[in-house]
Amino acid sequence: MLKRFRLEEPESVKDASELLARHGESAKVYAGGTELLLAMKEGLIHYDRLINVKKIPDLDQVKLDDGVIRIGALATHRKLASSPLLHGRLPAFARMEENVANIRVREVGTLGGNLSFAEPHADPGTLLLVLGAKLTAEKASSRREIPIEKFFVDAYETCLEADEILTGIHVPLLQPRSSVAYLKFGYLERPSVGVALFLALDGGGKSITDARIAVGCAGPAPR
Repeated sequence: MLKRFRLEEPESVKDASELLARHGESAKVYAGGTELLLAMKEGLIHYDRLINVKKIPDLDQVKLDDGVIRIGALATHRKLASSPLLHGRLPAFARMEENVANIRVREVGTLGGNLSFAEPHADPGTLLLVLGAKLTAEKASSRREIPIEKFFVDAYETCLEADEILTGIHVPLLQPRSSVAYLKFGYLERPSVGVALFLALDGGGKSITDARIAVGCAGPAPR
């Protein structure tokens, strides 16, 4: 059963960051809540304040900009799974999102929340790793871009500073003669292991010029 907590509902990144800075470890960002609320119900963690960021505008957009797919951190898994842009330009990512957890989680869970919670048995981080994604983190006074390979520190731990909020995920478009695939194994909703593969071929299509493999769920963070 959930213990009592206060729900804050800022309408800007600046206000949310200032709340995090003011309340420190007693506060936590709340987006979809599919992981956070479950852990709180089980009594594994507790926060005096949850900072609901869902009222911050324009953080759920999915758009193409200068060769990069820009995904707002509040985009739900369902929105990404049904995105025409992703189906047309990055179908492997759309297919991965179609199979995240279950329909309830996909309906309300967000990509940013998934990455920020850093649950080891999750799908998106592994695929984003081979895609060379970069993440945008913001706080009241600044903004920075983080290569995804530096984002995950350990199980349930990221490099986000105490008053930072993940606001965007930026994925470069695949170049001609390159492709990516993701496959997960496991009988439960959480994958037992996930594997992502990126390959790029030369102009003649006969030689591999670049290859990246990432494995997730087999350790504390995708590698």
